[in-house]
Amino acid sequence: MHTVTAGSDRCRERGVALLLVVMMLLVISAMTAALALDAATEAAVAANHRNATEGLYAADAAMTRALVDLAGVSDRDAVLAGTVRSTFVDGPPNGVRLLSDDTTIDLAQVSNRATCGKPAGCSDADITAVTADRPWGANNPIWRLYAYGPVSALGRGVSSPFYAVVLVADDPAETDGDPLHDGISPSNPGGGLLAIRAVAFGPAGGRQAVDATVSVVAGLQVRSWRTGPP
Repeated sequence: MHTVTAGSDRCRERGVALLLVVMMLLVISAMTAALALDAATEAAVAANHRNATEGLYAADAAMTRALVDLAGVSDRDAVLAGTVRSTFVDGPPNGVRLLSDDTTIDLAQVSNRATCGKPAGCSDADITAVTADRPWGANNPIWRLYAYGPVSALGRGVSSPFYAVVLVADDPAETDGDPLHDGISPSNPGGGLLAIRAVAFGPAGGRQAVDATVSVVAGLQVRSWRTGPP
């Protein structure tokens, strides 16, 4: 026959109490971790939304600046050839640019990706290839750098971590088979129109783009304006 002493009862009670305390601590730790994760997720979502909104404003601002310069250009073919550019540039139209978060973009790769989807360069076959994104064949646009630089350089008091690139191309609705010449004739539906694309590159790989089609025959007139993926 075993005799249960008061001391052994107290030991068991202490053991049960310790187990309860440990379980409560585990529950509290799990709740704290969940709250911290939720707060971090909300902060990340808010930051992404803020960056996306700021990126659209940056692309809009760069597009607007480029359109102001384009309004004063008489030789549209020089723009399509890439020999005439905006006054909003930060150096030669090639090379690597350092972004605010120490990542980089290559200007040549930006225009190559827009033209044929290949950063290393575009062959004639690449340019005229008919794809879902570029169904115009010989009239597929060849995108040229027109304006590029830090958005903060657009004007006094402008503060932005984004870098903007504005590309110009012949309107793909043309039917002359020459994307480096703005053909104007009654039978050419895209004559006198230019395609403009502004892309803003921001922190953590963020990108926002604005596309526009403008008429440059009788003063510069915006025909369409669309935001979308770069």
